[in-house]
Amino acid sequence: MSWWPFKRKSKPFQEDPHIRGTQVWLQDLREVCERNFDNPTEGQRMVRELQVEWTAANAREEVDEALLAGLNRRTLRLLRADVDEWLKWLDDDDFWKPGWRDEPREE
Repeated sequence: MSWWPFKRKSKPFQEDPHIRGTQVWLQDLREVCERNFDNPTEGQRMVRELQVEWTAANAREEVDEALLAGLNRRTLRLLRADVDEWLKWLDDDDFWKPGWRDEPREE
C-alpha cells in the first residue's frame, strides 16, 4: 500500500512557450512612440524595428494574421505621420485599443 497523507504528488513538467499577446505588442509599440514623442523620426525608426520583430513572430506563428494586420495598420499611420499627426495618434486612446480600425475619424 502506498498511501501516505503527507506525500505530495509530483506535477508533470510542462514547458509552454511564452507567447506575447495583443496587449503586450500594443503596449510595446505605444511605449516606443511615447518615449520619442518629441522626436518622430527616431520614433518611426524604432517602430520599423518593432515591425520587423512582429513579422518574424508571425513567421514563427506566435502572432496571428489578425493581430499582424492591426499592428501594420497602426504602423502605416505612424510612419506616414508628420509631427502634428504623430502627436495626434499618440494622444488618441482609441488608436491604442485592441480592435482599432482605421475608419475615418470624426473631429
